[in-house]
Amino acid sequence: MSMKPTSILLGLLCLGLACVAQAEEPIVIKFSHVVAADTPKGKAAEHFAKLANEKTQGKVKVEVYANSTLYKDKEEMEALQIGSVQMLAPSLAKFGPLGVKEFEVFDLPYIFDGYKQLHTVTQGSIGKDLLAKLGDKGILGLAYWDNGFKVMSSNKALREVKDFRGQKLRIQSSKVLEAQMKALGASPQVMAFSEVYQALQTGVVDGTENPPSNLYTQKMYEVQKYVTKSDHGYLGYAVIVNKAFWDGLPADIRKSLEEAMVESTVYANDIAKQENEDSLAKVKESGKSEIIELTAEQKASWKKALFKVHQQMADRVGADLIESIYKATGNDMSKL
Repeated sequence: MSMKPTSILLGLLCLGLACVAQAEEPIVIKFSHVVAADTPKGKAAEHFAKLANEKTQGKVKVEVYANSTLYKDKEEMEALQIGSVQMLAPSLAKFGPLGVKEFEVFDLPYIFDGYKQLHTVTQGSIGKDLLAKLGDKGILGLAYWDNGFKVMSSNKALREVKDFRGQKLRIQSSKVLEAQMKALGASPQVMAFSEVYQALQTGVVDGTENPPSNLYTQKMYEVQKYVTKSDHGYLGYAVIVNKAFWDGLPADIRKSLEEAMVESTVYANDIAKQENEDSLAKVKESGKSEIIELTAEQKASWKKALFKVHQQMADRVGADLIESIYKATGNDMSKL
């Protein structure tokens, strides 16, 4: 039975319209992270989503899932590798358990004395070389986003090194952070970020370390009597994507997304410092936690106690890498 020409034309027209509709479907990028939406990372993720949509003229839709709504700390990296999610911004400590131990150099206490020294590394050749090491894991590193420098919190005032004795303090999974807490005399407790508030509330752990923005947005300060402004360590993130997914994007789309990431990184790092300062002020205003400022002598004693972590971890993260950071920043901890 033959079809009439009008039927054939109508069929071809419908097929063409279906193809156009299909072509107009946006590329979806699921961007998962474990912190609150109103943290520096959360805001930067939303900013990237907005720019990605604008720069690709709606061809890309970035769906941001905050606060572990998709995956928790221990799940998200595997989800990225198998393609269940396309983009993450995990803390740099997460790459040690993945097998790229060099990233744990960022966990070394007092290796950076402020943002200027930090950005010499993250925005320079050392940072790029580290991101390149993720390729063997099926991961592409796009950028570093700051959160900030960490404070210690506890229900005990932590001023002197001796004050840490017997304290159970939550850490991320990192051999460097484990060594850090032990060097201070505390007992490190590895725990998912989403579980920390309840653990503090119930006394499972005595305290933790976090940039003020996390301490405030996760309401940890409500169940901590003291916050010590130690700035002893850096917490930052690497924005990463599933490499196969990224490489499979059309070249023009990838270029637009790279531009969006560059702009979002500037935005992320600009707000991080201010957000942490504001969060610490809000914690102080709440009256729930007492803010402790270390004296120069107290901070010097912390640094002296913690330098041995650099020595202990040299074989793990790379002695040459540590030395290259000392040289790049001018902050040579061996000369303390």
